[in-house]
Amino acid sequence: MSSTLLKEAPAPPAGPAGRARSRRRRGRAVAVLFALPALLLLGALVVYPVLFSVGRSFFDASGSRFVGGDNYTEMFRDPATLKAVRNTAIWVVVAPALLTGLGLILAVLVEKIRWATAFKLLLFMPMAVSFLAAGIVFRLAYDEDPDKGVLNAAVVSVHDAFTGTSAYPTARAREGQGITAAPDGSYRTDTAVTPGETVTLGLVGVLPKDLPDGAEPASRAAGAEAAADELRGVVYLDFTPGGGGRQGQVDARESGLPEMTVEAVRDGKTAASATTAADGSFRLTGLDADASYTVRLPAANFAAPYDGISWLGPALVTPAIIGAYLWIWTGFAMVLIGAGLATLPRDALEAARMDGANEWQIFRRITVPLLAPVLTVVFVTLVINVMKVFDLVYIIAPGPVQEDATVLATQMWLVSFGGGNDQGLGSALGVLLLLLVVPAMVFNVRRFRRSQR
Repeated sequence: MSSTLLKEAPAPPAGPAGRARSRRRRGRAVAVLFALPALLLLGALVVYPVLFSVGRSFFDASGSRFVGGDNYTEMFRDPATLKAVRNTAIWVVVAPALLTGLGLILAVLVEKIRWATAFKLLLFMPMAVSFLAAGIVFRLAYDEDPDKGVLNAAVVSVHDAFTGTSAYPTARAREGQGITAAPDGSYRTDTAVTPGETVTLGLVGVLPKDLPDGAEPASRAAGAEAAADELRGVVYLDFTPGGGGRQGQVDARESGLPEMTVEAVRDGKTAASATTAADGSFRLTGLDADASYTVRLPAANFAAPYDGISWLGPALVTPAIIGAYLWIWTGFAMVLIGAGLATLPRDALEAARMDGANEWQIFRRITVPLLAPVLTVVFVTLVINVMKVFDLVYIIAPGPVQEDATVLATQMWLVSFGGGNDQGLGSALGVLLLLLVVPAMVFNVRRFRRSQR
């Protein structure tokens, strides 16, 4: 009878706690339903490639033979990979620190100008440019030819403004005419001459159109008599336009070579020096009438023009690419730090000013400590970003120095698809890059969670 009563007894009505649990279960089900497409995409585009790369890293280049950890061993024996690791370390140490510092300085300074919004817009605009386009722009800007590369054009202009340049980089002496090239690049007479003589120094290799403005015919200076304590002569272009003329002699239509340095040398020392006039004539005075001298045209007369700096050479290619990266990401760092700066308590800053603190003390002892959480997030975010840099390095670095500029991301691509065709080793490099990025990502996520709490 008691068992019959128990079976027929109705279920107790659900209370408020039961209804709340039911609503939570339905809410979770709806949330999972809405998140399912994103989870499927995440699995297909992130989780599956990561797991596949980890598995592929244990197979050979063809993917048909299991090699265990050989790819990881080979990775750290390969000089190119070790250079990629070194360059990646340089990127991680230099680029985020510079960007965070520049962003902090610009964010503080922008607050003090009237057109702050316009200035921020200008600095943030490079973020809208793709890395491909930015790489092409900087590849052109870094071009070694001053006629193409804007940086070298500026460097050459400044250099030539202070140092000057040779007007005759292609000039050379005609063989068999009494002038011989020296090992240091200068030219000198074959035989010694004594004061009172006249010397003619004929050169070739200069196009008439390349002569300096104001050059006059050399025939006006030829045959001038020299005093007993001086040497006179003429430096001329031993070439007659249109043909004709005689080699080694100054003809009527042959031009003098102005602004060329001429020296009288005795016992290896310069006894006198002069600069040629518009018609190529020169006078070397104050010489010993009883001595003999060699007339020399110094190598500086024939120095090649200054071509600027080899920005994309092996020594500077990594700093040059980091410079392009700074141009793109400085606006990003400035905007984030500026947002943190806007939340600082103004009363603390004003109290410091009333206590007599100057702007540098306020910046160093109040602004920077209060912005420390924001600065840390920006720095770690940039560390994650620079570990994955690929586009700029691949586009800006020319082929001959690609290995000198390579980082882990580019090395992974080169080994896998850029000629190496070893996707086992490339997958191992990808796993290494993932392992390096994960700690920074975990650190950033934890900081975000702590800031939310």
